[in-house]
Amino acid sequence: MNEPIGVMGIICPDEAPLLSMVSLMAPALAMGNRVVMLASQPSPLMAGDLMQVLETSDIPAGVVNLLTGDHSAMAPTLADHDDVNGLWNFGPESADLDAGSAGNLKITWTSTADWLNPASAQGKRYLRHAVQVKNIWVPYGE
Repeated sequence: MNEPIGVMGIICPDEAPLLSMVSLMAPALAMGNRVVMLASQPSPLMAGDLMQVLETSDIPAGVVNLLTGDHSAMAPTLADHDDVNGLWNFGPESADLDAGSAGNLKITWTSTADWLNPASAQGKRYLRHAVQVKNIWVPYGE
């Protein structure tokens, strides 16, 4: 069975700030997760404008949370946080994030994408990484 991860931390890349943010947020929300997004470092104002749109929509409060600031200072805190169940890193790769995520067995995914190529920036791969697969064992027989 596919189940939502829960609270997902998403570190957005610096290239295509608005497109990448929406492309990462949409599959996570579609699969039933809550999102804490670390916006693009050089272009945080676009993320703020998107948050204003989300606040006036039907998305419940607290489902999408936005952080802006220095990625090198904020990303390790996001990785170490015990209330974050999954971490997607599309920013610079860092071994510290994987080490910090190991403390509570956080599900991590580090990747890159060509945001202008639909085959790379969307699809089943994103939906699959937004869930955890759980097995259900049904005993039968004598």
